[in-house]
Amino acid sequence: MTTRDIDLTRKKRVVVKVGSSSLTHPETGHVNYNKVERLVRELCDLRNQGMDVCLVSSGAIAVGRQAMGMKEKPVQLAEKQACASVGQARLMFLYQKLFSEYNQNVGQILMTKKTMIDNVSRKNAQNTMNELLDMGVIPIVNENDTISTYEIRFGDNDTLSAIVSSMIQADLLILLSDIDGLYTDDPKRNPDAELITYVKEFSPEYLEMASCAPGSDVGTGGMVTKLKAAKIVTASGIDMIIARADDFSVLHRIFENEDVGTFFQSNYDENFDIISMLEEEG
Repeated sequence: MTTRDIDLTRKKRVVVKVGSSSLTHPETGHVNYNKVERLVRELCDLRNQGMDVCLVSSGAIAVGRQAMGMKEKPVQLAEKQACASVGQARLMFLYQKLFSEYNQNVGQILMTKKTMIDNVSRKNAQNTMNELLDMGVIPIVNENDTISTYEIRFGDNDTLSAIVSSMIQADLLILLSDIDGLYTDDPKRNPDAELITYVKEFSPEYLEMASCAPGSDVGTGGMVTKLKAAKIVTASGIDMIIARADDFSVLHRIFENEDVGTFFQSNYDENFDIISMLEEEG
């Protein structure tokens, strides 16, 4: 069975996650304005088709790093938070400028793990996102890197996007990455590695196929974090796709039922508890 056997045109609420490496030039780490503009156009077109759209976007630290003239990726927490403070404002300004060209309103939501663990904060975030979607606004979600400490970090936006998908009861999560999907082995090292196009039921053995290496100078998540996201969303009754972000036209190809990337089918688990999982992680 492949994604062609599942009619994605019926999806009504979608979360799209895009990483820093998908928004920047690999040679410099600077913003790739052409790609960002294409991403915005694709998301606006999904809205015009009647879908609720939520964007989980990395990039604050990368944009701040560019603005501050830093050639190397910041290592110290204070440096990362300073870059995030500068970069988040610039990133949202860029998104607002581009989305407004298509008469599309966007809203910013910044979260930490504490937002999810605290019942009141979680409910407030959920209500805000649902209200924005009901108003036709595209929420743009990111981790609040400026104030996050190790104890309250999600650590990557793959996990964050999975949690957001569960919060707003999305139909589909699309993780846009620098790789086509899940392979039987690391395709960068093994030319015989094969793309797995369909995962009917998530199992721990898939984690063994994943590489822990992020694979880029600007991103934070690797395949392991994407599979963790798959575990969360499928247990929450949500489908998920990992697809390559080289060309953001992959978004409309997905909703034309083209067989791209790796499709993870939802398998609702009534015993799965996201809050308990986050608390156990500390």
